[in-house]
Amino acid sequence: MPTRNWDATASVLPGVNDTALVILLHQLLFQGMFLTKNFTLRRKLGQPIRGSNREANLAIACLALFIGLALLLALTDSTVGRIALLPEPVAMALGLSLLAANLLVGLASLRHLGDSWRVGVIDGQRTKLVQDGIYGVTRNPYFFAYLLLCAAYTILLQNLVLLLLALVCFALIHVMILREERHLAAMHGEAYHRYRQRVGRYLLF
Repeated sequence: MPTRNWDATASVLPGVNDTALVILLHQLLFQGMFLTKNFTLRRKLGQPIRGSNREANLAIACLALFIGLALLLALTDSTVGRIALLPEPVAMALGLSLLAANLLVGLASLRHLGDSWRVGVIDGQRTKLVQDGIYGVTRNPYFFAYLLLCAAYTILLQNLVLLLLALVCFALIHVMILREERHLAAMHGEAYHRYRQRVGRYLLF
C-alpha cells in the first residue's frame, strides 16, 4: 500500500509516512493510558498489580512483537507480505475508525475497573467483581481493545504476515482469558457464574 508524507508534519518528522505516524501517535496514547494506570494504581495500593504467569507473559510478548513488526513495516514502507485489497483511503478510514474504538474501549476498561485493575492473575489478591459500565457489555474489554488494535494495524498495512501474527495473538489472549476466568470463578463463585451467563466473553459470545 503506497504511503504519503503529511506536509504538516514533514518538517517535524521527516520521512515518516501517514501510516507510520498514525501507529506512533496511537501507541503514544494507548500505552500512555496503560502505563499511567499501572503507575498510579501501584502507588495507591502499595502492592504488585502485575502477575507473573506464563499465559500473560506469552500474550504480552506476542503483542509486543506484533506492534514492533507493524511499526517496522510502516516506517520502512516494506512490501513484504503486503496484500493491497483495499484502496489506501478506505484502508486508512477503516483503520482510524478501529483505532478510535480501541482508545475508547481501552480508556473505559481502565476507568471502570478502578482498583480491581490487574495485569494477569495475582494469586492471593482479592479484587471486586466489576459488572457495570463497559463490563456490562463485555467481560474482557481491554483484551477486546487489543483485538481492535490488531485488526486496525493489519488493515492499515494490508499485510498477510501481520494477519497471521494477529491470529496467534488472539489465540494467546484467549488462553490468558481462560486462566483469568478460572481465577475469578474460584474467587467469586456463583456471582461470577451468573455474570458469565449474562455478559459475553468478548461481545455477543
